[in-house]
Amino acid sequence: MLYRTMPKNGDKLSILGFGCMRLPMAEGKIDEARAVAQIRDAIDKGVNYMDTAWPYHAGESEPLLGRALQDGYRQRVRVATKLPSWMIESREDMDTYLNVQLERLKTDHIDYYLVHALDGELWDSVAAHGVREFLDTAKQDGRIVNAGFSFHGWLPDFKRIVDAYAWDFCQIQYNFLDQEFQAGTEGLQYAAEKGLGVVVMEPLRGGSLALPEAPPAVAALWAEADTPRVPVEWALRWVWNHPEVTVVLSGMNEEAHIAQNMAIADVATAGSLSPKDLELVDRAGRTYKELMQVGCTGCGYCMPCPAGVQIPKCFDVYNKLHMFGDAEGAKFMYAVSVSGVLGASAPGFASLCVACGQCLEKCPQHIGIPDMLEKVAAELEDDGLEARQAAALRMFQVRPDGARQGA
Repeated sequence: MLYRTMPKNGDKLSILGFGCMRLPMAEGKIDEARAVAQIRDAIDKGVNYMDTAWPYHAGESEPLLGRALQDGYRQRVRVATKLPSWMIESREDMDTYLNVQLERLKTDHIDYYLVHALDGELWDSVAAHGVREFLDTAKQDGRIVNAGFSFHGWLPDFKRIVDAYAWDFCQIQYNFLDQEFQAGTEGLQYAAEKGLGVVVMEPLRGGSLALPEAPPAVAALWAEADTPRVPVEWALRWVWNHPEVTVVLSGMNEEAHIAQNMAIADVATAGSLSPKDLELVDRAGRTYKELMQVGCTGCGYCMPCPAGVQIPKCFDVYNKLHMFGDAEGAKFMYAVSVSGVLGASAPGFASLCVACGQCLEKCPQHIGIPDMLEKVAAELEDDGLEARQAAALRMFQVRPDGARQGA
């Protein structure tokens, strides 16, 4: 495992952190035994930055991490969690959430505490409620050690927030598709110039950049490289190639993916990609942008949908339809993943959308979700949908009431 230094405090942090937003699931809830084993194994192999937040897994992520870090593991890591900025209505709320988080995480301090999911409007709101004084006080009394923020807005607001407080670090979405989206490369460099450490989320764009087989047009580009690499290595190495990046949260939650990500983190030094490599990545990025229809990362902030639409799943299948061009395969995948065959209590088809607009307020990617769902329904729902759903039910041996045969 390689380590990089947080500029303001000298902490040596593993370049690969463990994010707890997408923990392994079983029967609709966190698979605790598996999640704890993954977290502890990662720590044993050198990961020392653990990231969670108040809303992850409907509030169950922080308590799970607290339990996972018992038996001496807490002392071996830096823990990061986040103040739910959109829920703050008073200065007192901030202390209330932090104190509950300390209890959930079974600790007396948070090493890296972020004001969560800021954009310009949310920053103005928490600033008006006294977040600067709150952070100062919490640092002085030892409940938090380092103060930062995560960001999902636009570049001018990012710079304004960087300059508004003596932050220790920030967290941004960054990958080779998002060089000019949200904070982007300019924001990354701006934060670094101000002395902030930078934690990167969504380096794989919700997994789209890590599919074992890249879309044919992208695979043809990777084949031109002097050094063969699988898609996930290209994506992660590109982010780590930037010396301004301190830690990367890849969203890993499968044992094979964790092992693969850690192997890449053993060799991903800054500046290690060649000019030819970087040119190929830029071309790949342009190709992906031409193919992908929706900039969804699968974060799930839009959920639950009041109409029952499985929004991230709909967009995942829709993007794969356009990346790979297999219309019949995509339609069957849609019937499997969105119809309720694999564990959902009811079908969540795009056509169920009633355009209520609740998702628009929640989406950190600023996607026009209802309009995009209309396109998903037009391309993936046809007269054969019911037959595909029935075939999927037979294939996965699930009864119409949702129970698996033999359960």
